[in-house]
Amino acid sequence: MALPLTLRKAGSKSGELQAETRDVSFRGLYFTTDNGVEVGTQIDFVLTLPKQITLATDVHIHCTGSVVRVEPNDGRTGVAAQIERYEFLPQS
Repeated sequence: MALPLTLRKAGSKSGELQAETRDVSFRGLYFTTDNGVEVGTQIDFVLTLPKQITLATDVHIHCTGSVVRVEPNDGRTGVAAQIERYEFLPQS
């Protein structure tokens, strides 16, 4: 699934990183970004499953996890991360 993703380093108040998912499962995800992160970095992010996938409304899922692999990917940075916790956000 290629979904836009906004993430930040856990506990950081600094800027958000823009990314795009390539693979997503309930245990982890792989995404590409122009900004690097390091293995072991704790991250927070919100995945949005669009209504085309859920067949209802957009579903927002807040996740926390950690980066387990970083590699070059077509001029960008490919990142594999383990999802450690997630919660469905209430619909607005």
